[in-house]
Amino acid sequence: MLTFGPVPSRRLGRSIGINSIPPKTCSYSCVYCQIGRTTVFTSNRSSFFKPREIGKALEERMEKVQSCGESIDYVTFVPDGEPTLDENLSEARRIVKQFGFPTAIITNASLMGKDEVREDLAGFDLVSLKVDSAIPEVWLHIDRPHPSLQLDAILEGSLVFARNYKGKLLTETMLVRNLNDTEESLRTTAEHIGKLKPHCAYLSIPTRPPMEKWVEHPTARSLLRAFSLFSVNIERTELLTGYEGNAFAYTGDPEADILDITAVHPMRRDAVEDLITRSGAEWGLINDLLRRGKIRKASWEGQDFYIRTPVNGKEEDPDRKDF
Repeated sequence: MLTFGPVPSRRLGRSIGINSIPPKTCSYSCVYCQIGRTTVFTSNRSSFFKPREIGKALEERMEKVQSCGESIDYVTFVPDGEPTLDENLSEARRIVKQFGFPTAIITNASLMGKDEVREDLAGFDLVSLKVDSAIPEVWLHIDRPHPSLQLDAILEGSLVFARNYKGKLLTETMLVRNLNDTEESLRTTAEHIGKLKPHCAYLSIPTRPPMEKWVEHPTARSLLRAFSLFSVNIERTELLTGYEGNAFAYTGDPEADILDITAVHPMRRDAVEDLITRSGAEWGLINDLLRRGKIRKASWEGQDFYIRTPVNGKEEDPDRKDF
């Protein structure tokens, strides 16, 4: 599954996703990850899918989406792994750009110390960099990076990129209680992001089931403190603390739509119900997917979510609990 959506995005409107990294290949193993545990832990760039395969998959999805009258704001590289690990990223972006929509990428910024990564990102219309903390000890605890990575190189590389980038730069900081919501961490992180001069700095909290069960939202007091400290250093700061909504696309095949979306974007029960209703299917489809181990259910903040279970091309035990 190389493409999915469109899905509703709090930052990008209606976005078709490019899933260009095999699950779950990443340079981080973040405590709050909504997709699950990192299974291929690496900081080395590799070739995963041929760019023309990505282009073909996008063409097929575009045909389905447009035949259903769905709107598209961005085509976004947001796989269930770290997109800059793909050494063919620049060529894949070039092919995607030919479809005529703005291109975006959401990266954990872990490889920003590499010249070739910054060059690849420069061609995107929008780049979102994750900056959870500018303090090494906090970064280690919340993002759990690959041992080869150094925060100093990441922060310096991000500054070099921001000085030269001509597109729209965003940052996102995911706040977790008692990890990176202290005044020291927030102030240091805000000062660094202020130097990047982003179009907007987003402060977010987990809104879907996190990988570690002990992960908790910051308190309201911590959120207010974070917003205040960021606003002092950054021209535009916004909170992302709500659910995106249920405007997931329907392309004519409800089972494929659900599997494609939940592979990278856990869906709340009411969103699944809405898609099922629009497709004319019945809830028995979901029960069948659960029985076959294609998806699993997880609860978070009083809501039920559904997430696809395959990892590295194999079906997981449907009783496995990752959250």
